[in-house]
Amino acid sequence: MKVPQINIIGAGLACTEAAYQLARRGFQVNLYESKRITKNPVQKQDNFAELVCSNSLRSDSLTNGVGLLKEEMLAFDSLIIKAAYASRVPAGGALAVDRQQFSTYITTWLTKHPNITIIDQEVTEIDPTVLTIIASGPLTTPKLQDKIQKLLGAKYFYFYDAAAPIITKESIDFQKVYYKSRYDKGTSKDYINCPMTKAELERWGQELIAAKTVALHDFEKEIYFEGCMPVEVMAKRSMQTLLFGPLKPVGLEKPNGERPYAVVQLRQDNAIDTLYNLVGFQTNLKFSEQKRIITMIPGLENANIIRYGVIHKNNFINSPVLLNQFLQLKTHQNIFFAGQIIGVEGYVESAATGIISALNIAKFSEQKELLEFPPETMMGALVNYIINASSTNFQPMKANFGIIPSFDEHFKTKADKYLAYSNRALAKLTKFFNFVENSWWNKKIINMTIWKIILFKIMILL
Repeated sequence: MKVPQINIIGAGLACTEAAYQLARRGFQVNLYESKRITKNPVQKQDNFAELVCSNSLRSDSLTNGVGLLKEEMLAFDSLIIKAAYASRVPAGGALAVDRQQFSTYITTWLTKHPNITIIDQEVTEIDPTVLTIIASGPLTTPKLQDKIQKLLGAKYFYFYDAAAPIITKESIDFQKVYYKSRYDKGTSKDYINCPMTKAELERWGQELIAAKTVALHDFEKEIYFEGCMPVEVMAKRSMQTLLFGPLKPVGLEKPNGERPYAVVQLRQDNAIDTLYNLVGFQTNLKFSEQKRIITMIPGLENANIIRYGVIHKNNFINSPVLLNQFLQLKTHQNIFFAGQIIGVEGYVESAATGIISALNIAKFSEQKELLEFPPETMMGALVNYIINASSTNFQPMKANFGIIPSFDEHFKTKADKYLAYSNRALAKLTKFFNFVENSWWNKKIINMTIWKIILFKIMILL
């Protein structure tokens, strides 16, 4: 039987993980990467899986969403996580790495594998009849951008990431806020409203205007579209700009009939009703400043921000419209996507989707049933979020417990609850292994119990 060939476009975290997963299962992989020919504005190395921002893969604890995600990835013998532990540097409870060692580890493995052909070339054509994973990253080359646009439709491919902060519902003080849609359109619980008095708005607005912003790269210094103008820019124009914009109080009377001077609206952000985004709050403020400004809003004093607002040059697709639960393009079934381009945020999240996409394109090539990860796992929850999020207000998401189905029972502490989430996820993942027929997975990994997964991690650390 002829071994299927699979094209992978890009050699970032998602692509290198996908190439590894496919190669070790016997598939022939063509890995396309243009950085050795011409680099984008943030690339410095010739090695693959380059970490261009932080050198941290964030928390290593099972009481943190990304810590759980790492554990799940270890069950698949993740190249990215193995490379991270092999190049680890001291960083307290975080998994931080030596960038050069990390990328060298990954590049060396891929270069030496007989099933991987590395092609130093910019992709300028996408053939929808060829099995392909596209994970070209947040700064896709202009020619490839054009081809992806033509493949997907221009309105589904974004060039500027203007995202509002997202908070957990459980951190909202419902003694100070109320449910209401403007003019009572839709259902009564479409929005949560945080009312402000004139004095509260003026004090808050002064702090917003004075807050520190993030310095943009030269290639990001573009004129803001009116539709995604940072909230701090609106405030600097005038308070009236806010009152006729995202803080407009008209049609949002309180339950007692009183109209507040201003209203900050929160919109439901996920299907399981655990996350809410701040409507119209695209921002370029530093994260610490966002925390300070948001917690000044009545009802949000204890806001748990699980995704901060950003405005920067980026490429991502409208995944809720375009992809199914297997990260497969609905309109062209030979094409799969992975990485930041699908709307996940973070190094680990990008690599995790590389695993999901690789396993499913492999199954698809063999005409076998594709794999839908349990929503209780972090890998499954990420996919569940990006394909079920609002298609008109889609914003990238990182690993967090807010996107996982909640428990009905009460826990004494958040740490207890999050550990319970992790234990449930790892148990579900073990069962998921066992229910997959004709899998390529190593039986030792299939039969791992939760404690064996943890032992596997300890062995890597040693």
